[in-house]
Amino acid sequence: MTDFGDALSTAFALVVNLDRDLSEVVGLSLQVSLSAVLIASIIGLPVGAALALFRFPGRSFCIVVLNAFMGLPPVVIGLIVYLLLSRAGPFGVFGLLFTPTAMIIAQVLLITPLVAALARQAMETLWLEYEEQFRSLGATPLRSLAALLWDGRTSLIT
Repeated sequence: MTDFGDALSTAFALVVNLDRDLSEVVGLSLQVSLSAVLIASIIGLPVGAALALFRFPGRSFCIVVLNAFMGLPPVVIGLIVYLLLSRAGPFGVFGLLFTPTAMIIAQVLLITPLVAALARQAMETLWLEYEEQFRSLGATPLRSLAALLWDGRTSLIT
């Protein structure tokens, strides 16, 4: 049990003393995660809103695929990114394997379906509430999109 206590005290000392290596690792992790969330939001919010507001052939299929992608294991995403970015892969020439960019790509692939599905649900709820008002003002679903995204920002940020 002393090994666990030693490890815990060492970890506590690293955090309290703001160890340079630890700060670098935490900073890189935050940079990768926040970048991935920003990119996934830029992609996922419009996709989710479009699925909520527009009726088109294949919409139900798109929603099913989106929901299925929400359940993809991170290991599968990692394997797909590895295969795409390895030297033999189609994007191997860019040399991105084992870089922060590759981590961002993998996290974007994991997060985008979650953001899109949550945005779709929030936008459908808001569209049901405000549809008559927007139609009475002559606004189409496309023109209502920005207003709905702005109105649903608190639930979308969550």
